[in-house]
Order: sequence, then structure tokens, then C-alpha cells
Amino acid sequence: MLDKTFQPQSVEPRIYAEWEETGAFKAGDPARVAAGAKPYSIVIPPPNVTGSLHMGHALNNTLQDILIRFERMRGKDVLWQPGTDHAGIATQMVVERQLAEEGNQGRRDMGRDAFIERVWNWKGESGGTIINQLRRLGASCDWSRERFTMDEGLSKAVLKVFVQLYNEGLIYKDKRLVNWDPKLETAISDLEVVPTDVNGHFWHFRYPLADGVTYDFPVEHDEDGKPTAYETRDYIIVATTRPETMLGDTAVAVNGDDERYKGLIGKHIILPLVGRRIPIVADEHADPTQGSGAVKITPAHDFNDFEVGKRHDLPMINVMDTRGKIRNQFEVSPQVSQQARQTAPRDGVVSFWSDSDDDRAVTEIPEELQGLDRFDARKKIVSMMEELGLLEEIEDRKIAVPYGDRSNDVIEPFLTDQWYVDAKTLAKPALEAVERGETVFVPRNWEKTYYEWMRNIQPWCISRQLWWGHRIPAWYGPDGEVFVAHDEAEAKALAHKHYGKDEDLTQDEDVLDTWFSSGLWPFSTLGWPDETPEVQRYYKTDVLVTGFDIIFFWVARMMMFGLHFMKEVPFRDVYIHALVRDEKGAKMSKSKGNVIDPLELIDSYGADALRFTLTAMAAQGRDIKLATSRVEGYRNFGTKLWNAARFCQMNECARVDGFDINSVSGTPNLWIAGETRRTAAKVTEALEGYRFNEAAAAVYHFVWDVFCDWYLELIKPVLNGSDEEAKTETRATAAWALDQILLLLHPMMPFLTEELWQTGVEGPARDTMLVTAPWPDYPVDLGNTEADAEIDWLIRLVSEVRSVRAQMNVPAGAKIPLVLRGASDITIDRMTRNKEMIERLARLESISAGDDAPAGSIQSVVDEATLFLPLADVIDLDAERARLAKEIKKIDGEIKKIDGKLGNEKFLSKAPEDVIAEQRERKADAEQTRAKLADALGRLEGAA
Repeated sequence: MLDKTFQPQSVEPRIYAEWEETGAFKAGDPARVAAGAKPYSIVIPPPNVTGSLHMGHALNNTLQDILIRFERMRGKDVLWQPGTDHAGIATQMVVERQLAEEGNQGRRDMGRDAFIERVWNWKGESGGTIINQLRRLGASCDWSRERFTMDEGLSKAVLKVFVQLYNEGLIYKDKRLVNWDPKLETAISDLEVVPTDVNGHFWHFRYPLADGVTYDFPVEHDEDGKPTAYETRDYIIVATTRPETMLGDTAVAVNGDDERYKGLIGKHIILPLVGRRIPIVADEHADPTQGSGAVKITPAHDFNDFEVGKRHDLPMINVMDTRGKIRNQFEVSPQVSQQARQTAPRDGVVSFWSDSDDDRAVTEIPEELQGLDRFDARKKIVSMMEELGLLEEIEDRKIAVPYGDRSNDVIEPFLTDQWYVDAKTLAKPALEAVERGETVFVPRNWEKTYYEWMRNIQPWCISRQLWWGHRIPAWYGPDGEVFVAHDEAEAKALAHKHYGKDEDLTQDEDVLDTWFSSGLWPFSTLGWPDETPEVQRYYKTDVLVTGFDIIFFWVARMMMFGLHFMKEVPFRDVYIHALVRDEKGAKMSKSKGNVIDPLELIDSYGADALRFTLTAMAAQGRDIKLATSRVEGYRNFGTKLWNAARFCQMNECARVDGFDINSVSGTPNLWIAGETRRTAAKVTEALEGYRFNEAAAAVYHFVWDVFCDWYLELIKPVLNGSDEEAKTETRATAAWALDQILLLLHPMMPFLTEELWQTGVEGPARDTMLVTAPWPDYPVDLGNTEADAEIDWLIRLVSEVRSVRAQMNVPAGAKIPLVLRGASDITIDRMTRNKEMIERLARLESISAGDDAPAGSIQSVVDEATLFLPLADVIDLDAERARLAKEIKKIDGEIKKIDGKLGNEKFLSKAPEDVIAEQRERKADAEQTRAKLADALGRLEGAA
């Protein structure tokens, strides 16, 4: 006999161990393959080896596991390829923190090789945390094939790809702007940059015009915006949020259509503090409607300015070092420095590109700024500009400041030499593959995002200034010549061929961006570049399940690499799931204190409850608003099924060898057979279409409403009766239906269903565990249309009576008669056959057909028959009318109050989105309640 309650804390680890011990998750089962099973494969988005399970992981892996279990049960040869990412920055930071806590050597003190060895030791001791947490969630990966982005095989794949792309001219070294983390002293990806709104300033500076140039600037305007008064200026005003970068200004840009500045285009400015002569250029980047309409251009320290600099061949001057401190000397990009030197100094103003060796202004930054931290330099520069009378205004404003997600330091656009992939060339076939439908995004609207990114793709910076990661396989000769090779021996051979003799080589210090190795994940994990059986069988994969935020960073790069090296897309479908937010719709964050820990939910309610909650709420394109109460509710759903199984056990409902569901004759049994077939079809179709919430809703309705609330109630008289033949059939049918529930629910709630499969449905020994049991497949004619129609009528009749009783506040213990007027012969036959059942379920004194309406009756309609429920002797009809009218008046007031808020433009413009959404939900709920009250009042007004 089943325990009184399901205990997930003890059952889940035991069940999971059984699955692993029996090899239930392993791909390539010889029996399946021999039987012609089709392959089905998914590669897990590799979590960081430093990571711990968060709610995004829980959703992502639950959905993958549902698909994997579903297709495994459908008889396919399933591979869910697991593994972890080496997470360059995160892992290096973890180990460096450990070293700092120990108070021993730092990374640079111990040297690269010793530090890397220390990281590998950490990985061996602590790197499996998230894998074990995924097991707790129920993830049925083939753990025997677990990979790591820096294991030997994947490292081999990385080397091959880098060398081949370099030899094909698709990897190269270049000096460009990158997101630079001064604390970590490395380039980082856009995904690792967190734009944060902070209280900041716009400093408005006067930049003096060169050569005695002046112009008339409009200072007053009429109603039509036309200038009416001017003042003569010998300066132009620019605004900046980062005054420290002005040291690297090489131009001021104005819009070519801006009448205020047309006469200044081609003129020059003398850059304050430095004395550099810089041009005024016309560029669309300058917006006449923003600020003064003039923009300082610092190509080496701003991404937009970098593009302006390229358009106008401007010099690019770096004024900071790798730690965000002001340099002692300007660093001028060599390729533009030579071009810039062609312009001579004028009017005694020293040009920064002058060839005068004894002119310190050529290369040196003002002494009082040298070595200052960028933020200290900012304060100093503002003070110096104010002393010179060149500080026009300080404007307080909210500004977006980029922070590193790991270091929490302000990120600097930084001009530096890095390795790049020619992403534009690789993106073309990846773009065309989606356009041709070879890979399909679900929902389809995400294809627009993919297209937009791919059509505007920039060179991909793949080098990082770290020690932990795939070291770039490039070696440098004494003259800087680069040799890219698979190993040092090959590089030396290339160098010998180049120099005609042996030379000492130095390997590049940088490592590759972690996205580079994870971009190879769909095929490198299968053994590529070797031609393994796994590559042949499981590539391309069937679906990638991931979040929208890494469509570009990961999905696009897997598409590019897959097509380039495998000549085939890496996956057929890409399912993009939504975000998991808090119950008010706010994004979860530690700073807000609204993070929900999935492991805590598993501890409290079990993995199945969390999984089913996420599945039930995973509507395509709609974020999940997660509340603990929802998880508790779905835990109760599991309890409902558990109790139903206990009921079946107590009533001796057991599986029977040779039982044929097609041979049953009892009306409830015929009906449950048909309902099972229809539910299985809905669940199957929904899962095939990645409509996870619809699959969950279908099985939830079947379990809770159809099986538990109706079928078990309908068969109680049979189970308690004396008709042994009917009892035998019903017991076998109930056990069969319970089995089908376990099969359909298993992908979503694997632990509870497996436990019930093994111990909750009695009968002959099972041939297999539920995890590998076959998915339901029924004949299309299973069930009986007449039985369906009769039970459907009975349910609607009883539900209508229950609804009237609830609306009218009829005491639960009160039994009342029910009269059907105008009933057809079919309805009367159904009523007669099910008289006792209806009376019991609807709490009726009697049910009959007749032409006369009893006095004081509430009326309702089911099909052609009018229902009369005489309530005058049970409730005070006048008092009930008054109560309902009062409730309606009260709720009308609530709706009016909410309408006042939602109609207030000030409220809508200032209130957070989640607050506005909450008000709209409250109004919808209130309107729904009002409609029910009005319906009840209408019934009373029409009482016979």
C-alpha cells in the first residue's frame, strides 16, 4: 500500500540513482538502434563550471528534459549531450579569490603554469556542483558522455578551427575598440557588460576656435523657431559625461544640415589643456536637436566616435593604460599616426603629430594628470577647465554607465590589439540557412532579431587577456612575425621556413573568448574533428533550447561554425524560452532581493512541483511570473494524483494481463477511454509544437477534472456494488487509465510518476521502468460517442446545479428537488439511467421531468431542457437579492477607482510596468466577479 503522502526528499534521490544504475539515459542502446530507432539529439547549453542552478537553468533544462523523455518514450535513440563551460573570467576570479584569502602568492607571483594547475585542481574538487544540481532537477542527460570545453577532445577541435580559419583569412589581428575591464585587465563581450542607470553629469565645455575664427550663434528665437538674435562666439560648446577622454579628442563633429555651424565645417579648434589642433567635421552622428549639436570625437575611447574616426580618417589617441589610469604619453595608433603626420602645424599651434623631438606637447600628457585614476583625472580636468574659464555648465542627468558583470567596475571602450573573426563572411551562409528554413526559430518572431544582428554583424573579438582558457595558438618571431600552428613544433617549422634558420619564438599570452569553444559545441562534443560514429548519427541536432539573450552570442556562432565546418546547420529548431520573473513581473536580481532559488523550492516542494509549475507557465513569447504559491499549488496537484492512486489501491484496481480497453462496455469506462485518447493526442501535438504550457494544461485537466473529480466519482457505485462483472471491468479500466496518466505526465513530473509506476498501480511485474516505457498510441476509434455524449450531459447538468447552489448561497447540506421541463426522450432516458448518480453528485432530494414549474424556483438551461430549482423554502430570496445588489455596488466602486488610475496619464507615465499590470489584472478580476454576481442576481429576478 502506498504511503499516505509522497515524500520527494527521500524518493527523488532513490529514483534518480535507479535510472542511472540501469543506464536509462544512455544513448545508442543496441536494441533500439537494431530496431531502427531514429536518432534524436539535443546539446545542453553548457552552464559555467563555476555556476549554481538558478531559475533560468531550471526552466531551460526542464523544457529540454521534457522533450528528451518524450522522444525516448516514443522509441527514439535519444542523446542529451551534457557538459560545462570553462568560464574563463569567472573561473579565474574564483581561484584568484581563493589565493587572496589564503594570503599566499598571487597569480602573477606563482606564474602561469602553476596557476593553471591550481585552476584544474579547483575544477576537480568543486567544478561539478551544477551538474549534481541538474540531477536533482531530474535532468536525464547521458552523463557518461559529459564534456568540458577545455577537455582534450574539445581543445583539439578549437585548435583545428583557429588554425584553419587563420589560414583561410577569416581570423586576423587588428587594432579596434573593445569593451575593456580595467579591474580584470581584459577585453570582455557585450553580454558581460551591464548598462546601469546612475545619477551623473553632462559637463559642457567651451572649445576655442583656431585662427581667430568667429561666428554668429543664435540665442533667441520666435514662435516658429527662427533665430531673432545672435551673439558672436570664438568657441564651440561640447558636452561630455567623461571629461577625462577629452585628452584624446581628434575632432569636433557637427551635422552638415545644422545652419548654426555650416560655416565652421573645415575650420579647426585648439583642444584645451593639450594645445592640439583638431578639425571640425560634418557627420550624421551629430544630432542638432541634442545639446549644443556639436560632439567631441574621441575615436580611441568611444564606439560611435571610432566609426566617425574611420569615416574621416582621424587619428586615434589612447590616453589610458590597461588599469584605467592616465598615461604619461599619448599612444597613437601607428597606422593612423603616419597618415596624420602629413598635416603640418599652423599659426604656431603645436600639432600632436609634429616631428619636433624637443616639443613635449607632441607626445606627453600634462604632468599633473599623468598616472591619475580616470575618475580622479575627471575631477582634475573639470577643475582645470573651470580655471581657464572654459566650463560652461554642469548638467545633472541620469546616464547609462556600463559595468562589468564580474568585476562590477566601469567598462572603458579601449583601443587595443586583439584577435578577430571575420564574422561578416561567416554570417552570410548562416543567415541564408534561416531564410531558407533549414533552421526554424520558435516563436518565429525571434528570426527578425537573428536577421537584424546577422545583417549588421561586426568583427568578433575572440582574444581575452586571461590565463585560464584556450591559449591562442600563435607564436611570434623576433621581428614580430606571427606563426599560427597546432603546436609549437609546427610553429617552429613555419618559422624556419620563413627565416631560413631556427629562431626563438614566443607564444601569444592571450586566451580565446569562451564563446569561441562553445560555438563548436554541437559537433565538438560528438568527437569532431575525428569522424566518430556519434558525429555521423547525432549531427545535426534536433532542437536547441535557449534564452533570447544569447541568440547572437551563442546561437549565431554555432550556426556560423556548424555550416563552415560541418556544411550543415547545427540544429533543426531553435526554441527560445522566456524569462522567469518574480510574481509581480519584475526581473529577478540580488540587488532587489527578489531572487527565487530553485533549489530551495525543490527542498520544500520537490523537483516535480517546480518542473510542472515552469512547464505550465511556459507559454511561447510570454515571460513567467513565478510565485511560490504556484509551486505549492502544483505540489497539491501531485498530491491529488497520489491520493487517486491510493483510492485505486484501496478499491483493488489493478492491472490485468490481457486486458483490452477496447472491449469495455460500462459507460464511464467507455468515456474515460475516449478522454484518454483525446488527451494523449493534445499532449503529443503540444509537445511536438513546443507548446509546453498547453501540454501541461491538457494533462492537468485530465488528471484533476476528468479522472479524479469525475471518473472516480462515477465509478464509486460500481466499486461498492454487487455486480462483480462490472466491478472487474471497472477496476481494470481504472488501473489502465492511471497507467496512461503516468505515461503522459512522466516527461513533466518524472519522479512522482516513476514511483507510482513501480509501486502505485498493482498488477503483474513490469517489463520496464517508466522512463523507458513506450509513449501511448491508441486506435483512432478508442471510446464511444454515445458514452461521451451521455457523460458530457451528466457533467454539464451537475455542474450547472452546483453553480446555482453556489451563487445562491444554498447551504451545502440542503437537498432540493430538480425538475426538468421540456426534456427530450434522450434526456429523460439519460436522467433515468443516472438518477441516483445525479442526485448524489448534485445533492438533490430528487430529479424528475415535468411541465409545471415549482413556486420560488431558480431557472437554468441545459441543452433543450429548462431546469427548475425551488429555493424559496431554503433561502430568503429577497435577502439574497439585497446581498447581491450590495456586492455589485461595492465592486463597481472598486472598478471605478482602478479606472481612475488607468485613465491617469501621469500614473501611466510614472508607475512601474509591474504596478500598471497589477492594476489591470485587478480590474479584470473585478469585472469577472461582477459578471458572476450579475448573473446570480438575474437568476433571482427571474425566479418563478
